[in-house]
Amino acid sequence: MATLCKNCGSPLIFDPAIQKVRCEQCGSTFLAEEVESTAKEFIHDKQAVSMEEVYGGVTSEYLDCYVYTCSECGGEIIINGSEASTKCIYCGNSSVVFSRIDKELSPEFIIPFAITKEQAIENIRKELKKGLFIPKEIKNFTVDNVRGIYVPYWLVSGEHSGSVVISTRVSHGKHTETEYYGRAGRMRFSNIPLDGSIMLSDDSCAKLEPFDLSALKMFDEDYLLGFYSNVSDLTNKDLHEAADRRAYDMFCEIAMEDVKRGSDKKIISGFPCTEIEYDTKYAMFPIWFVTFDYQGRHNTILVNGQTGKVVCALPWNKGLFSAGIGILGAILTALFSPFFYNLVMTPSSGSSNSKGKLILYAIAGGIGLIALALGRVKKVTDNINLTQSAKTFNFMKKRQE
Repeated sequence: MATLCKNCGSPLIFDPAIQKVRCEQCGSTFLAEEVESTAKEFIHDKQAVSMEEVYGGVTSEYLDCYVYTCSECGGEIIINGSEASTKCIYCGNSSVVFSRIDKELSPEFIIPFAITKEQAIENIRKELKKGLFIPKEIKNFTVDNVRGIYVPYWLVSGEHSGSVVISTRVSHGKHTETEYYGRAGRMRFSNIPLDGSIMLSDDSCAKLEPFDLSALKMFDEDYLLGFYSNVSDLTNKDLHEAADRRAYDMFCEIAMEDVKRGSDKKIISGFPCTEIEYDTKYAMFPIWFVTFDYQGRHNTILVNGQTGKVVCALPWNKGLFSAGIGILGAILTALFSPFFYNLVMTPSSGSSNSKGKLILYAIAGGIGLIALALGRVKKVTDNINLTQSAKTFNFMKKRQE
């Protein structure tokens, strides 16, 4: 249903720029706590009607959806099994499904959107400008699929205990060998944010952090006006497993930092145990989703709706990158080959030998830079898989306007 303006009766939306609900018709603004839909009391106990009840038998090609009737125009609104708010596709009014929130599980807290749609797009464009190898077609992407969605999060506290074995490569003169170190202990954690939607990638959501939890407000459904939202669909088992993985990752990071010797550190075994406290908090966090197609693949960029942080790894111009690596290799060869031959292969003095060693170090440094670039490519490739995640795209595309 829509929440209507007290002054002119038009639908209200929440405006992140002023942190108030605003009437687009007359310009009136109100605090979210000051307004409430007059229709809410009449449909507070109204139950959702399933598609099967409305349309008869449905085949497996249909989603598990529910049908609500828009309180403003009478149009049917189809809601998926975990969606808590949407927009009426007929009259465009923001429709908050109060019976869904009240009857299942109402969030305790919410972080309202602080970044507008325009700011989110501008942040994305700034980020894309930094990409030397990003194709121009992507840098100049057309903004036609943007969704502001409140994503469910759980704030979990507890204690993690465990032990890990870490391998590291340590140099001894001209030789290196593998050494092993063990670390064990207990770790307290407080208010770790875990996304509460199975449809979203945990890795993508984790990259959006940090959220400023000091901005948490008591949940009010009017913050949802003009945006989309989902309720959590995690089971207790899902939540515990997610908390265990996150706490274990934090524990491993601390353990790795405690091992000062060597390089190429790796966790080769671990024994984690996580205990979650009962005061788990349920909240909604704001995220902007921007989706576009490139060469037949869906790409979704996420923007933290509170801080404006952009999370993406986009396809790059592989030909340009390969050419850059080739040019770098050619330059290194042209610069250092004559010196290498004259000063290393046919040295005439101790001074020449010293210079030759410097050249060798320079060549080694160049090779190291190339290796670093190739390593960066692998990391970017892994992140592109998140950007092109079918789960993330499917989560976003269901929000029709």
